[in-house]
Amino acid sequence: MLYTGQLNEFIRLAEIDATNCDLLKEKISEGLSVIWTIEELKINVDGTEHLFPANSVLFLTEYHKVEVLKVTKARMIRFNRAFYCIADHDSEVGCKGILFFGASQFPKITIPDEEMEKFEILWKMFAIEMVSKDDLQNDMLQMMLKRLLILCTRVYKEQTELTSFDKKQLDIVREYNYLVETHFKTKHQVADYAEMLNKSPKTLSNLFKKYNEKSPLQIIQNRTILEARRLLRYSDKSIKEIAYEIGYEDIQSFSRFFKKVEGSSPSEFKKAM
Repeated sequence: MLYTGQLNEFIRLAEIDATNCDLLKEKISEGLSVIWTIEELKINVDGTEHLFPANSVLFLTEYHKVEVLKVTKARMIRFNRAFYCIADHDSEVGCKGILFFGASQFPKITIPDEEMEKFEILWKMFAIEMVSKDDLQNDMLQMMLKRLLILCTRVYKEQTELTSFDKKQLDIVREYNYLVETHFKTKHQVADYAEMLNKSPKTLSNLFKKYNEKSPLQIIQNRTILEARRLLRYSDKSIKEIAYEIGYEDIQSFSRFFKKVEGSSPSEFKKAM
């Protein structure tokens, strides 16, 4: 089921099986995807194999490189920024920097048994609205999507223990993640992001110690190395072009950084694929 609007709005609802699993690899500009596994799903994302049990929910952007290895039954909701911009509507759903655009993380949740009925009802309501043809369809579909994202965000917070975080602190973490996703190609220092957030680098460092095991600098480096791996694996660009694209003025600096983090040089990584 597909809805498109007059201003390039796009949202697709699909029941996925082996016959149409190529939809999981579909690319739309500024597209975000929510994948709900009804049965076990095996995919390769950015060169890493993942096996997800039934009732997992995955959150992907257009930048994730997906290869389907095994799918029996899954559900997918894919939408673009023109349909619903999670950055513009962050005050409504609060998923920016958590479910989507969380730097190098690959967010996922497991639907709790006590929440399963809510997810099922929401999917059925979503499907009903997809075939409704009236002036309120766009608004109703946005409402359904918003409810789904709020529900998923709540579950994610519970399963990652973020509910114990002060809201203001969590908002800083989310905004930092989003800013890194937006600017990692040009800004490689924590101080750059601290300035945008009107915080000191030390404040960010202390905050992230409470949040998870990754430091603010590691988050920048992990996102940069992820992009480097994607370009080395999936593009025909030279190592020099890749270095320049992710913000390195010379290939030597990029190669040193890549080897320090990855354990091999960019050329060795490319040959090993």
